[in-house]
Amino acid sequence: MTKRKEGQKKGYLGHRSHGRGNVKNRRGSGNRGGRGMAGIDKHKWSWAMVNDKHHFGKFGFARPNKAPEMKVAHLFEIDQQARLEKLEKKGGKFHFHFDGKILATGTIKSPVEITAAAWSKNVEKKLKECGGSITKIEGKAPREKAPKAPQPKTANVPKAG
Repeated sequence: MTKRKEGQKKGYLGHRSHGRGNVKNRRGSGNRGGRGMAGIDKHKWSWAMVNDKHHFGKFGFARPNKAPEMKVAHLFEIDQQARLEKLEKKGGKFHFHFDGKILATGTIKSPVEITAAAWSKNVEKKLKECGGSITKIEGKAPREKAPKAPQPKTANVPKAG
């Protein structure tokens, strides 16, 4: 069987500049406004806003979220609630349940039995003085902050000048 002859190329045959205007127009990179991304913030700005909006600026970084802090209650707040009789009273002592950390800020004069997830050192001392006590909530471990990395020591060198 005979093979058909391929068709003739028709694009720009007989046209000297192949659709690029004058022959001198294609010399060097000046014809296209510089090589590559040159001038993207100058004479190619309108092209950048259409085709590459996120070329400039800060995009795409999600800041790491901080872990939520533990809830905090102070001894003076608990004492105020006991004095105003807002706490439950059993057997001559007030009972206070808190799912967080108790801090020893202020003074306490009412005998209070506290159940909490964590507490500072001085809380036990202050509660014993007034006839109260503190116990840990079962199954709750206090969330400890990660220890800070030691900072490198720098020598005090006077600046030149």
